[in-house]
Amino acid sequence: MSTRKTLHAADVSAAFARVADAIAHRHRQTSPLVLLGIANGGIPVCQRLARELSAALGRPIDHGVLNVTFHRDDIGRHPIPKDVPETHIPIEIEGATVILVDDVLFSGRTVRAALEEVFSLGRPTRVELAVLVDRGNHRLPIAADYVGAHEATSPEERVRVRLDPADPSADIITITAP
Repeated sequence: MSTRKTLHAADVSAAFARVADAIAHRHRQTSPLVLLGIANGGIPVCQRLARELSAALGRPIDHGVLNVTFHRDDIGRHPIPKDVPETHIPIEIEGATVILVDDVLFSGRTVRAALEEVFSLGRPTRVELAVLVDRGNHRLPIAADYVGAHEATSPEERVRVRLDPADPSADIITITAP
């Protein structure tokens, strides 16, 4: 695989800022509000976004983890990974505003599975989607409400997000072609 494009730490930081600012603008008064990182790639994005959003709003932001494994439509073709954390939602989602968070939006199938998991646990007032990278090529009619970076890709290309929780200056997003 050859690297076609690289987004370095400054670009990644700007992407986070765009998402956090947009959410803060829309949800300054929203309560209860919870961010749910879709396991696995959405978890570190969710954690950092919760910190940035908390700073922007001046209040703690509840955040948790959503395991969508058993709602995936390809579960029969792929083994269940052993290292996926369990769903953990720190507040009651009944009546809450839920923002699903993922690193990359591709086909939309993971988001569909996340919606099924959320609604199996309760009925939120509203569900939105925040992604760090929207790479296009959606196969389902799903669009993110908040996008850090739009990167047009071909279906064969891969988008890899690496976030360093200890050192954001090491963050990088790469797009590779076969």
